[in-house]
Amino acid sequence: MSSTFKKVVSAVMAVALVAVCALSMVSCQKSLFEENTFKIGATGPLTGEAASYGNSVKQGAMLAVKHLNEKGDVKFSFAILDDKAGVEDAGTNYDTLADAGMQMALGGVTSGSGEAFATKANSDKVFTMTPSGSADPVIKDKKFSFRLCFGDPDQGALAAAEIKAAGYTNVGAIYDESDSYSAGIYAAFKTAMADLGIQYNEQKFDKDNNKDFSSQANALKDCDVVFMPFYYTEAALFISAAVEKGSKAVFFGCDGFDGIADKVENVTNTIKYITPFDANSTEANVKAFVDAYKAEYNQVPDQFAADAYDVVMVLAAALKKAGVTDYNTAASVIGEKIYEAVTSADFSYDGLTGSDMTWDTEGKCSKAPKIVTLQ
Repeated sequence: MSSTFKKVVSAVMAVALVAVCALSMVSCQKSLFEENTFKIGATGPLTGEAASYGNSVKQGAMLAVKHLNEKGDVKFSFAILDDKAGVEDAGTNYDTLADAGMQMALGGVTSGSGEAFATKANSDKVFTMTPSGSADPVIKDKKFSFRLCFGDPDQGALAAAEIKAAGYTNVGAIYDESDSYSAGIYAAFKTAMADLGIQYNEQKFDKDNNKDFSSQANALKDCDVVFMPFYYTEAALFISAAVEKGSKAVFFGCDGFDGIADKVENVTNTIKYITPFDANSTEANVKAFVDAYKAEYNQVPDQFAADAYDVVMVLAAALKKAGVTDYNTAASVIGEKIYEAVTSADFSYDGLTGSDMTWDTEGKCSKAPKIVTLQ
């Protein structure tokens, strides 16, 4: 065999290999969703420290899709890709899902990745409703980006009002200045506390210093209550450090605390947090969801699972109101129609995380919060 012929054969094989890889990638992208369905995408942490949130969203959304498909009207399929709560991966995931035919989305699970995903989605007029991305930049100035969860400012102001109503006199607060979720809630809390005339001890940390809380715990050990607007992983570490210092405080968090119960089993302090969902509720729809979720996953659902379930149901209700039944409808057309439906004066939704939920043209959801207490 001549060297020239070998080179030709090698070149042909290389081209064929590239073609096979390209076809394989297209096939993988298409297989993210089922054919003849409305295709819902999402990005979130399925691995890493925030994996609890992402997997809860995944399971809640999948259960909603299952229940919708069992009704036999229109069909849905759902896919979520792992971003490890990272901005870059979230943007890449959007591209992958869009190439696979995504027509609407739950957006991002965490606020940072949610903003990255929503920015791309908004440019393509892909309607997104995040179950849990609560920072303002996730929806701000993005017509097609909505949220079902509380906004960060809402939680900060509510926490200040609750602390005022409880009559605490020795108040502490600690927040993550490197995280948009934590910093956003804290900014609203700080403003509300100033308006209420309440002074307090402020501590902070960042992503490079979120394991050893001994100095902050020592500074806040004598407080009656400590406000903690950050996620349960770091919260559990701080609470443990504070208890070791002899703290008897009430630890008061936001919706990021969902999942903390298993991390603080030996703590006797009272822990409270703001949430739209209580798995122990006696409301009929909540009990039915909890039972179905336990049967499907052998777990008790948290707020993030309930939020995701509600988002999928809201998207389905909006599609129905808009009269969209063709599975081949372009994502941009669906985006416009869902936007018009959800923001119309006669659209509301009674769900697991709130009754009579409505949305304004800025994508904000109006609903009443609950406060869960762990003893």
